[in-house]
Amino acid sequence: MSAYFAPAFFSHLLGKCLRRKHPILEVLKLGLFVLGTFAAVWWPYLYSTQSILEVLSRLAPFERGLFEDYVANFWCASSVVVKWKRLFTTESLKLISFTATVITCLPSMIQQIRSPSHRGFLYALLNSSFSFYLFSFQVHEKSILLPLLPATLLAVEEPFIFKWLTQFAMLSMFPLICRDNLVVAYLALLALFFLILNAPVQHRVRESNHLSNYMGSATMFLILCCYFVLHIVYLTMHPPEKYPFLFEAIIMNLCFSQFVLVTLACNIKQWLLKKPAKLEEIEKKFI
Repeated sequence: MSAYFAPAFFSHLLGKCLRRKHPILEVLKLGLFVLGTFAAVWWPYLYSTQSILEVLSRLAPFERGLFEDYVANFWCASSVVVKWKRLFTTESLKLISFTATVITCLPSMIQQIRSPSHRGFLYALLNSSFSFYLFSFQVHEKSILLPLLPATLLAVEEPFIFKWLTQFAMLSMFPLICRDNLVVAYLALLALFFLILNAPVQHRVRESNHLSNYMGSATMFLILCCYFVLHIVYLTMHPPEKYPFLFEAIIMNLCFSQFVLVTLACNIKQWLLKKPAKLEEIEKKFI
């Protein structure tokens, strides 16, 4: 699952190497460290081909299919209309999902290669992990926690996006949590999250931000209302017999649409970051 962050690390480190005095030498050094680390990690499994294949089968469980249950990514959300598993073989779906993941990662990677920065790296972590969550093969519901990690690191700078993403991420896991009989714990932590996030604090707000803050508060209120309705409906009502997974499908498609909006917004924000003049100046600011 750490592969979700690999494109961000690769592009950021490559971009920094290319901005050094001797870029080719720096890239070679970086490559040697990566290969050395890779060899050290895999060394215990290199004694036989069978052990390598067993590890790979655990890392990439293709036999489980394109997706399981209801996960708020592209394949599951679009399967309501397009029956991917019927139209394509597993081998074809592997290639299609891999291509889609790489293509959606590219804008964020290119920006970091051209202009690496600490802020850009955090956005790249979020964007690359979302690319994997939305388009890669065999994604679990809990995988949404991986985009949430860099979103948490950006919470102070992007509080509205963090609130928006966190709430829909929690909602996307709600059917799974219900099956595991964790509704009480879920609701308790959700209430605690809202209390902490909306606790009154003394801070200065620029006049120019009044309108955006008002719009953000109004949007958050609508989300809370939507949350209330969806949770109550899922817990108290039964779907039609003809569509037994209707409520799960509604939740997943709603969450998927919001994840796409967050991904687009964060990619745009990453590309709008100011281009640093020199890498050394950036590093001095954070040391």
